[in-house]
Amino acid sequence: MSYKGVIIEESLENKDVLKDVTILSTKVEEVTERHKTPWIKQWTLHTVEIPEGRGEEIAEKLNHSLDPQHAWYASFKDDKFHYVVFRGKVFKVDRSKPEQYKPVTEYGLSLGIPDYQLDFSPHIKEWKRD
Repeated sequence: MSYKGVIIEESLENKDVLKDVTILSTKVEEVTERHKTPWIKQWTLHTVEIPEGRGEEIAEKLNHSLDPQHAWYASFKDDKFHYVVFRGKVFKVDRSKPEQYKPVTEYGLSLGIPDYQLDFSPHIKEWKRD
């Protein structure tokens, strides 16, 4: 089964990784204060598909392609695994073990990413209270 996810084009320092995925659809959003990215004017959100067996490879390419100046992440998943990729750090979460999202969420928060943007985590509100 293939992976599906979203890559924000403006998050990429090197856009070559987009050649290695299938872009299923693209949506452009005008940046608002809520986006917390005042250095750009829009987000170009590509819904992508990644062939089964290429998850690790694409995660590593994203790891080195994300903008090093700002806190971004990209994620993609299939029925079993969810890759959440930050610049310099890749998490592979077993989706049958939701507790594995906790360190991913904590890492994203430590980078200053707003909690509502870490929407991959099923329990972010619970963990923020801990």
